[in-house]
Amino acid sequence: MGFADKYGPWAIVAGASEGIGRSFALSLAARGVSCILIALDGPLDEVAEEVRACGAEAVTARIDLSELDAFDRIVEAAGKREIGLYVSNAGGDANASRFLDVDADAWLRLARVNIMTTMQACHHFGGQMRERKRGGILIINSGGCYGGGSFLVTYNASKAFLLNFSEGLWAELRQHGVDVLTVALDVTDTPNLRRILAKAGVPVPDGAAAPEDVAEFALEQLPNGPVQNWGQAEDEVGFAGTSAAGRRAKVLEMDAGSSRIYGDL
Repeated sequence: MGFADKYGPWAIVAGASEGIGRSFALSLAARGVSCILIALDGPLDEVAEEVRACGAEAVTARIDLSELDAFDRIVEAAGKREIGLYVSNAGGDANASRFLDVDADAWLRLARVNIMTTMQACHHFGGQMRERKRGGILIINSGGCYGGGSFLVTYNASKAFLLNFSEGLWAELRQHGVDVLTVALDVTDTPNLRRILAKAGVPVPDGAAAPEDVAEFALEQLPNGPVQNWGQAEDEVGFAGTSAAGRRAKVLEMDAGSSRIYGDL
């Protein structure tokens, strides 16, 4: 089965106006998959034109994923289109602050983007994919999912949720022909990172990953869930403190244990 047959004809890319999201849109278009491009701001219309120039269709939707109605608006944007791939790429932290130094609402909004809106979308579109017995869910993550840190309290906590959420969803959907993958990234040279570093007067670190390389890696690894760590082999521990293969083995162990308890309930 070709990529577009498995993950098409339409993909939703959340956080599509720049950086990794833009790269996902162009990589998907090159694979023959049309895109619903979602972002709050940024040059979303320009990305849509780039997608169309690749021969794929594109529609855009300006949605604030931190709002309570975000999921309803995503479903509205999808309409009756068949969504074969949901790419959750939004959820960066623009606060660059210690937890107690900004209003709690800022952290609640970040948590809604990373957790509530993502979970609702995965439930809705994942259910449709399960019925069709094909499709994929791709959740872009951060190496921060493996531990907490100062300035990263809510961000890392929400990414840790996405790690465990993706692993559990992979275990549930793999028997139905639906792929689920979360990719834990290291430093990636995105416009958002550059904005944050510019405020602090810090240059982009040497060796930062290119967004287009990240997108290609994630799409190529989509069948190899539940987690992949950027720049590392499957059996390499590296920055994660565990390997992708080790995480997969643990998830399968947990899945077997829960199946013995709950069975087919």
